[in-house]
Amino acid sequence: MSRIFFAPFSIAGSLIAGLVARKAFDGLWSAIDDEEPPEAGEEREPLARVLLATVLQAAVFAATRALFDRQARRAFQKLTGSWPGPKDKA
Repeated sequence: MSRIFFAPFSIAGSLIAGLVARKAFDGLWSAIDDEEPPEAGEEREPLARVLLATVLQAAVFAATRALFDRQARRAFQKLTGSWPGPKDKA
């Protein structure tokens, strides 16, 4: 039942996490290179540069999403007293 009530927390957290992750990636990339990050379909970009941008972006987005998901679950637990997800296997 708590999963149904948690859905709005999860959706809001995902949207905010996406915005924060995009800003974080842009900031990191600007420290690496003055140009925009390359897209995979750009013909003249070196593969190493495309892979660096892709791996960095994926890591930033995954870490940010995990952080926001975890914090949304903690906030939900504080409000309701119930953890929205799998219980400990202890």
